Amino acid sequence: MSDSIYARRPWKFFYLLYQLTVTLAVRLPIWIFLSMIRRPRQSWSVSRTVLVQLLRQFVYITEKIGPILPWEEPSHRELVPNSGGVWVEPLPSSEISDELLMLASASGAIPVRIPGYWIPASSSLSPAKKGEKVLYSLHGGGYYEGSAHPSSPMAAIPTSILKSCSSITCTFAIEYRLSTQHENAFPTALFDALSGYHYLINVLHISPSDIIVEGDSAGGNLALALTRYLVSNKTNLPVPSSLLLLSPWCDIGLSHDVPSSSSTLKLHADYDPEPHGIDDVKRAFLGRNGWGAAEINPYISPASRNPALSIHFKGFPPSFIVAGGAENLAPQIRLLRDRMQRDLGSKLRYFEAEGGSHDYILFSWQEPERSNALQEIADWISA
Repeated sequence: MSDSIYARRPWKFFYLLYQLTVTLAVRLPIWIFLSMIRRPRQSWSVSRTVLVQLLRQFVYITEKIGPILPWEEPSHRELVPNSGGVWVEPLPSSEISDELLMLASASGAIPVRIPGYWIPASSSLSPAKKGEKVLYSLHGGGYYEGSAHPSSPMAAIPTSILKSCSSITCTFAIEYRLSTQHENAFPTALFDALSGYHYLINVLHISPSDIIVEGDSAGGNLALALTRYLVSNKTNLPVPSSLLLLSPWCDIGLSHDVPSSSSTLKLHADYDPEPHGIDDVKRAFLGRNGWGAAEINPYISPASRNPALSIHFKGFPPSFIVAGGAENLAPQIRLLRDRMQRDLGSKLRYFEAEGGSHDYILFSWQEPERSNALQEIADWISA
């Protein structure tokens, strides 16, 4: 995604070598020493504290140079065989409202054929029967990385939910197009999320009452946009039974931004640096829509503090927001909670794990927050 000189060979190799050397020789000893004195959360162990710092450094590097590993994750360009994948046809023009056409006018976004993946893989041959719950999963990754493929680290979230919730039969994840500096700006991912939902409803004929839309981080932002579109536009796509938002990124604008620190002498409670101002990731997602859209467009920033934003959640299905008290997105997620609570009342459920950092369900070492959240999700779905 990055156009940085460090993303190009051979500079990428030397940059990574430099980062690895400095991290092992300088940062790591300092982090261990500081975490023995005072940790961001006293309930954390030294190892958990250090893991968060290492993960934060990893995120910082990938934002500058793109994927670190020598191979790319599966993308929308091809279907990985023998992995529960299916081709999803483009959203029909009959499902595209004038509003969506207007949103797409700046970026030139159009629907295309994209892959989707079932977990377990056998579900692609025999989708859920009537009355069986299907989790429609939208992965995180800042709209610039990640994959719907079951081999992706992001798949840990739908896989964990599937294992902990007996009422969910299978999950379906759509391989939406990722934003780069040159293509796939907003609302490209929304087109793809709608194509996947259309596939479930009108191709497989799964009842919307059996579909739970789930999204984490940027996927949570996309899940909110998808639901808003279904609520606001009269198409043949009904609203799903419920909405599950995990650490949703809900203000891509600047209204929640705080000064960012990359100092090695400071221990961070969250590996996700967002919100930290204007960066290449946000520019890529916004494209020609510009920063004004990030401030006042309810599809992009439903938790923006900008007074010009007009926002409501009337018509949204029962929703559950899961957040971490240690994550940097907590203030905007709490504002989202308050706004949804205003319109949904008792149909909104909220769970915040005090010691959880961003997307803590992804990591087995973020305990007991991870297990507690999965149990809360299972209870909510069963109810």
